[in-house]
Amino acid sequence: MMDGEVAPAKINLAQDILFRRSDNYHEVAMVMASIDLSDYLTFELIPEDKIIVETSRAFLPEDNRNHAYQAAQLMKKLGNIKTGVHISIDKRIPVAAGLGGGSTDAAAVFRKLNTLWDINLPLNELQTLANQVGSDVAYSIAGGTALVEGRGEKIRQIQPIPKCWVILAKPAISVSTRKIFKQLEIERLNYEPNAPKVLKALESGSYEDLMAAIGNSLESVTFNQHPQLAQLKKQMHHFGADGVTMSGSGPTIIGFTQVHSRGQRIYNALRGFCKEVYMVRIMPEINDAFKDI
Repeated sequence: MMDGEVAPAKINLAQDILFRRSDNYHEVAMVMASIDLSDYLTFELIPEDKIIVETSRAFLPEDNRNHAYQAAQLMKKLGNIKTGVHISIDKRIPVAAGLGGGSTDAAAVFRKLNTLWDINLPLNELQTLANQVGSDVAYSIAGGTALVEGRGEKIRQIQPIPKCWVILAKPAISVSTRKIFKQLEIERLNYEPNAPKVLKALESGSYEDLMAAIGNSLESVTFNQHPQLAQLKKQMHHFGADGVTMSGSGPTIIGFTQVHSRGQRIYNALRGFCKEVYMVRIMPEINDAFKDI
């Protein structure tokens, strides 16, 4: 029998890179939110003692280089499972876009196999396990609007974003998060942290303050590599977005509006510059999977 799981993308309202840690990871403070642009995963338990991952994008790895595969391996080992699973991933989130597509797929695998294989880990233990796969996976287990700190393992659910539309524009370039962080020279960043201002705006419920507070410390690095992204950000402002920033390490540029008709105009205008443009809403936390655990 087939079982399905939705894997929502994420956006960054704030992404502050604070310092390089002794373990060579970076200390971060990020405010992240789930959006209703999602991959869809189907699961079939099989008698063979193996993991099969298939994706709708031919260029994506389907072996242990794939985060979803790694998540299944960890759950299989933890539960001492002697049978297998066939996972199909319908990719709708752009790849290498700063939207957490690989991380949210892995999170969906953790959530679903936690119940299908009767492992039944509570949320916090599943998030701890998820840190072995990638920095954004633990956040993606529950999603919603959250403050994410440390190297991604410290997660606190916070006040959600005031109702609005989010327009995403992903140019036909791919950005490697690993390469961006390798080129990052923190001491050269002329940057005032955004996360504290975003948190304050969310606590007050002020959409206007939130739009003034959003920002991403990696913009200068990614824009230096891809100058067209700075132009895209200017265009989104010009077309009427209330606030504009980059998500993750890029290249997706995101803009906000509370007016549906204005969102449609921004969406239509940007389609002349980008092949992949989306108009989405913010999603709540995914807690139903853990309510009985």
